[in-house]
This record gives sequence, C-alpha cells and structure tokens, in this order.
Amino acid sequence: MTDTNAAQIPAEALDFSRFADLAAAFSDEVITHSRAKDVDLPGGAGTLVLIRLDNDHPKRPSTLGPSSLIQFGEVLAEQLPRARSSEIAGIAVIGKPGVLAAGADLGAAERVDSREHSTAMADLGHHAYRLLEDFPVPSFAFINGTALGGGLEIALAAQHRTVSTAAKGIGLPEAFLGLVPGWGGVYRLPRLIGPEAAAEVIFENALSNNRTLTGEKVHALGIADALFEAEDFEAQSLAYAAKIISGDPDTARQLSERRHHDDSAAAWSRAIEAAERTVAKKLGPTAPAPARALDLFRQVPERTREESRAAECEALGDLMLTEEFRNTVYAFLNLLQKRAKRPAGVPDVAPRSINKVGVVGAGLMASQLALVFATALKVPVVLTDIDQARVDKGLGYIAAQLEKQASKGRLTAEQAHRLRGLITGSTEKSVYADADFVIEAVFEEIGVKKQVFAELEQIVPAETILATNTSSLSVSEMAADLAHPERVIGFHFFNPVAAMPLIEIARAPQTADEPVATAFALAAGLRKTPVLTSDSTAFVVNRVLLRLMAEVQRAFDEGTDPATADAALKPIGLPMSPFTLLAMVGIPVAQHVTESLHASFGDRFHVSENLQRLIDAGVTEIFSTDDAGRPYIKDSTTALMSFGSSPRTAEQLLRTVQDALAEEIGMMLDEGVVASRQDVDLCMILGAGWPLHRGGITPYLDQVGASERVNGRTFSARG
Repeated sequence: MTDTNAAQIPAEALDFSRFADLAAAFSDEVITHSRAKDVDLPGGAGTLVLIRLDNDHPKRPSTLGPSSLIQFGEVLAEQLPRARSSEIAGIAVIGKPGVLAAGADLGAAERVDSREHSTAMADLGHHAYRLLEDFPVPSFAFINGTALGGGLEIALAAQHRTVSTAAKGIGLPEAFLGLVPGWGGVYRLPRLIGPEAAAEVIFENALSNNRTLTGEKVHALGIADALFEAEDFEAQSLAYAAKIISGDPDTARQLSERRHHDDSAAAWSRAIEAAERTVAKKLGPTAPAPARALDLFRQVPERTREESRAAECEALGDLMLTEEFRNTVYAFLNLLQKRAKRPAGVPDVAPRSINKVGVVGAGLMASQLALVFATALKVPVVLTDIDQARVDKGLGYIAAQLEKQASKGRLTAEQAHRLRGLITGSTEKSVYADADFVIEAVFEEIGVKKQVFAELEQIVPAETILATNTSSLSVSEMAADLAHPERVIGFHFFNPVAAMPLIEIARAPQTADEPVATAFALAAGLRKTPVLTSDSTAFVVNRVLLRLMAEVQRAFDEGTDPATADAALKPIGLPMSPFTLLAMVGIPVAQHVTESLHASFGDRFHVSENLQRLIDAGVTEIFSTDDAGRPYIKDSTTALMSFGSSPRTAEQLLRTVQDALAEEIGMMLDEGVVASRQDVDLCMILGAGWPLHRGGITPYLDQVGASERVNGRTFSARG
C-alpha cells in the first residue's frame, strides 16, 4: 500500500501551518472534530488511540472542509511521539453513529475561486491522510456508516479496515460530482482490491447515478478486512485490532488471503478498457472529470505514491475551478439534496392513509406500477383488465420479476412470496370498492380514460383518490364529467418504473388539497422524487423532450443528413441520441404525444408526416444496426419518406435546439407550469437523464447564450 518508510516521517509532514490561509477563507465551515481517547485493547494488546469524527450536528453528516482536515492531521501528529515511544500500540478512526464521513464539504469546495486555494485543498487531504498510512504503529479505520469520497479515502489510507453490516452509502462519487478521487482514492483502491474491482467503484458505480456500496459489499470486494454486526461493531473492531497488533497467526493468514488480487498487466488492461467503455457510454467526451479520472487511473501502475499525489492535486486543482464542477454542485446540492427533499406546493393538510391500491390495466406499465406499490408500501394491490388473459399475463410478469429479484439475492424467497401474495388480479372493477388510491394506466386516449373514471366513480367511495398516469392528456378533461372531480390527480411515472426516480404530480384547477398532499406522501413512500406541475399538456419532461425531438425531426424532414441530425446534440452529453430515444419510446407514442402538444401549442411542435408514414408501415425505428453494430437506414425505410432541400449543419441544428428549449421553458415558467426553474432542472435530471455537469437544463441554456438570445434574460435572473 505504501512506498515510503513509515518510521521516517519527516518533520514537515507534521506541520499544517501552511494551510492556515485556506482555512481562514472558509470561516463558516461546520467543523468535523477529531476527538481522541485512549482505549485499552482486550487481551493485553496495549493502548489504542481512537479518533472519533463528529461535527456535533445530530442530523447533518460529518464532512471534511479545510479546518476539519487540519484538525485531523494535527491530532495524528500529536500521537506520533507516543507511537514512537511505544506508549500506544495502534490508532483508529471511527465516526459518529451512522457516518464515518460523507466526503469533502462540497459547499466549501464550490466557493474555491483561486488556483492557490484549489491546489491547497487537494494537497491538504494528502498531507493528513499520509500520516495515517505511514503511522509507525498499526492504523485502522472502523467504517461504521456512510463513507463517501474523502470519507472512504480516510479508510483507504489506514492500514486496516473493518465495516459494519448496517453501513451503507459507501463509495467514491467524485466522477459523478465533477471531481476525481483525488485524496489518494485513485491510487490506493486498485492496489488494495485490484484494478478491475476498483474500476467498478470509481467509474461504473459513480456514473450510475452515484450507486453506493453496503457494508457487505465493501467486505466482499476486499475494501474492508472484517465485517461485524452493527450491535457491537465498535467492540468487535477493537477486538480485531487487538488481534492484528498481537500478531494472531490465524488473523494474519486470513488477512493475507483476503488481500490477494490480480494486478497483472492483463487485469489492468481489462480494467482500463471497462472504465473507458463506462465513461463513453454514460457521458461521452462532454464531462471533464471522468476523463481526468481515467487519465489518473491509467497511470497508477507506473507511478509512485508521490507521483500520483502530484497528479491528483493538479487534477483537483483544475477541476474545482471549472464551470462543470460548479454546475454539478448546483445540481447535486441545490436540486437533488435540497429541492428534491423540500418540494414546492405541498398543501398543509394531512394526507390520506393508503391501505389498498388499485391499478386499472394489466399491461407492462400497469404491472410495473403494481409491483412498485406492493414492494414499497407492503399493502394489497389489485389490478384489472378487460379479460382474464391480460390479467394473467400481467400477474405472470410480476411473478417473473419477483423470481428474478430473488435469484439475484435482492429479495429472500419468503419476501418474494409475500409480495406476490399482496398482488391480485381481476376482470371486475368491483375489487376497487375498498381501495384508497386507484391509478389508471390504460390506453392513452381521452375517451378511454374518461370511461374508466366514470366506471370507478360508481364503485369507490367519494374519498378514494383517483389518479392518472397519463403522459400528455388533460387531467381536468378526464375529471370534467365526474360528481367528484376534486379527487382526481395526475401521478405520472417514468419508464422503467422501478428505476426512474421522478413522479410528476399534476394538479388540475379543481383538485382538492388532500389528494395533492396524499400524492406527495405516496411518492415519498415509494422512494420517488415528486415535482408539482399544473395540468398542462405533457407537464414538464415530455414537453421539453418532445420540443427537442420535434426540432431534430423537423431538420431531418427538411433534408438534414440523418447521421448529422442524430449526432448534432452530442455536445450536450445526453444519455441517448434523439433517434435512439425515439426508438425506445416508440414512434407511435412519440407521435401521439407530439400531436397532443401540437393541438395545445401549435407549430412549435412539428408533427412529422415521415413518422406517420413509418407508423402506417409498421416501421419501429429510423436507424437499424448492421452486424458490426453500425447504424444505418434501410433502403425500404428511406423509400417511405420524403425530404426537403434545406439541410442544416450540426452546429446550426444544435443552436436551433438550444433556442427552442429556451423558448419553451420560458413559456412554461410564464404559464406557471411549475413553481421555479429549479423544478424544470430537477425534472430533466431525474426524468430525462440531463447530465449533472450541465447543472440542469436552465444553467446550460444560460451558459450557451440561448436564454438571452430568445428571452432577453437568463433563467438565473428570474431567481
């Protein structure tokens, strides 16, 4: 793990005075204190100094700003003479209950505005952590809870690690947040667990919406040497430290076996290729942080610790000053952490208790909804359809999904059996008579949905909430003929239901407060993020996406080369190209929603005759793929379409799309579709995969000048 002599820690490594100016620049930091106490180890193994990280805020996770890191380093330095004189036999770090440390203080990092401070911030973490790694007696990290970024890097710097079975939220999210694991994570992790497993943590997990690890997974990967139950985690960790310090042969043998991994040139080659594929697939070339992390990762086998430290500091020093990092902090802190947890428009009334859910329909979307409701709420869920064959197909899908989750260890067989028992089906809507919440997921046609609600109103009590999963139709019109239209609300999920975190809650003018409050509470119970919208055609995500796709389709129809049209938006860094998205959504669905938008908003939403010809011919995609994976358009597909003679370049189309999006979002805000631009940004991140390093769609449109070109002012100027 280290290429320095732990016994030869130089005096300058103990001096933190050169970071005083950095700390002074962030005088409002919530300091995570490092409180040391002596602990007598069992079995006469000696005295261990246990450093507890604690910010003295019960509900706020401990983070690591400049003063926190200085204090941590100085506490380590204070213990060094005791270690050298054999007064202490070991040193360990643990956190307050449930948290080791949640990483760097992003709020402080965002305010770094000079190269001097950005490089100092990077170097300070290394300066402190090297002491833990090089400590002349065994050093330990007891991972008792959340350990993200710099929090996990503390543990990686220790010579030994334990982890709690209750720990979760562990990982290196820096590539997701616009940085690199620059306090030693890129260098130490592959040397500890091997390059392939490290690539999974640093790249695949981080870029999969910041997927984190549990204590069990941390142990399985080899990041932690031992796994202990939460109830007596600290005592068991101290007992483990005593065995290491005492040289227990069985413990030493087990440790040696656990730390064996493949770090051959072939393993490194596979890891680098996997990391490159992940970055290309998730973000392409548009985000600087993953590219810098890749550069650092590739060089780890050839670099010493000091060489890697210098490269990491340079990368962090650069990235902390980028617009992309500031965008990411805005998106992560202001949107995903704050706005998502404190949504606008929640009525101050008690939500209705939901003890039974009804789902009208048994198709794919309806079956996904039934499964999500049952899994999250643990209440009976009943679905219906027009015949038993459709009901059986929906129940079969649900059973297969539960079996799949059980086979992967996500559910026990007993849990899967219990969930399957909660979900039933019928061809009779009378089964909804005692339901508290009924959501329809039938064909996207207003007449069909109105009929469903009319039938339901004859069955369910007046207080039962009726919801629609419509993506584009009017909630008000669906409820217009009901005796109790005030209980109807839009509750729009995104596909796939289990994975997509956003729910658009559409409130019609007649919708009462209780259904809205219940919808927010229900979304929270489903572990989804709700955003309140007005009852406006296609709400937020589909309105924005369909405007984007309409402009690309218009350019294609007017004669733009298909490859140019499909690739023109690559600089944004969207998760898929327009024509790929079109194929995924389905050309008929996209055309239907566009027609609804065209009916409401006019020619801004181009209804393509070419797409209609494809629909009429049963063609499901514009591009096909050859045996080598290359996209192309079949001659038979081209023959169905006709094109104009006004092609555009990729640059022209990109600017057209930017301006169109600025126009549409400006109109949405003027119309009061949502309360704030932040809600548009949040919806696009969670519902459309808008890249975090763009900060949301409105900061992007401000930064490329589209907001001022079209609306005469930036979105940020609206507040």
